[in-house]
Amino acid sequence: MKYIFFLLVSTICLTSTAQAPKRINFTPSNYFSFFAAATKPVLTILPGDTIYTSSVDCDGFDKYGTKRSIGEAQNPLTGPFYVEGAEEGDIIQVTFTDMKFSRNTALCLPYFHERSLPTSITDLVKNNLKPIVWDLDLKKNKAKLQAPTAHLKNFEVSISPFLGCVGLAAPKGQEVGTGDAGPFGGNMDFNRITKNASVFMPVYNKGGLLYLGDGHAAQGDGEINWMALETSLDYAFTVKLIKSPSTKLAYPRVEDATYIMTVGLDASLDNALKIASKGMLAWLQEDYNLTIEEATQVMGSSLEYKIAEIVDPQVEIVAMIKKTVLSKINKR
Repeated sequence: MKYIFFLLVSTICLTSTAQAPKRINFTPSNYFSFFAAATKPVLTILPGDTIYTSSVDCDGFDKYGTKRSIGEAQNPLTGPFYVEGAEEGDIIQVTFTDMKFSRNTALCLPYFHERSLPTSITDLVKNNLKPIVWDLDLKKNKAKLQAPTAHLKNFEVSISPFLGCVGLAAPKGQEVGTGDAGPFGGNMDFNRITKNASVFMPVYNKGGLLYLGDGHAAQGDGEINWMALETSLDYAFTVKLIKSPSTKLAYPRVEDATYIMTVGLDASLDNALKIASKGMLAWLQEDYNLTIEEATQVMGSSLEYKIAEIVDPQVEIVAMIKKTVLSKINKR
């Protein structure tokens, strides 16, 4: 079995009664580099439990700057968490109840990925693989370069913590690396997967086997540097289990206070857009009872797209509709 891990001692603190939803403080001990069902779960949780845990950055460094994973594993993950009662065909809803930075620095590459610009340009920085350090102002929620050039001495960006990797174990015994994604979720690098957002993913293996990691402070669409502003995070999440849904989920969905969102993943941006659009159409027909003709008017007038990721094997487009628009639909 292919995985990367570093062994410490897990600390699990359970409170409340066995039947009631619990608060669980979990200190990771193993960090894995595949979304795989063969990995032994680190913890069994019940739907409704709230897990307080943390993730290292994409290179395996924790909040203290200590490397916690062995080797050059990309995006070392916390987990997998076994969700009691989850079976193939179910849906797991992960809702992040808290998310915050655990240190005041982040890293980013001075690099353009080959998919982002013509080769004549990307070749100019193709060997720039030494990360640049950013300072995070956690009071102002701003980031600035630690050693800025003259042109960038006043340059700053807004920051908000989000997880790049949220995924379940891949189907059919696959070991999908943490630099990729699929119908099970994975390295989606979507900046709306943050506090108070929910991610819905189809279950392919008993227990689901939830993996989390790859903390970010900020990221432009596409992650064209091949790195966001990479950092470590502390966060809390709760899980809801949707048993035997009437409609099977083909790809992940995301929901927050502002949008409903459907993820499209494929080797082609054209196909990823179609997958995301098809997912949105299905959601509107399921929850809002729209005919195909009605859906043309809602989507044609109000659909938004984000190119979340272009540097991974599966590029990603997210289709989005604001809830304020949907509130005008008569569901009856």
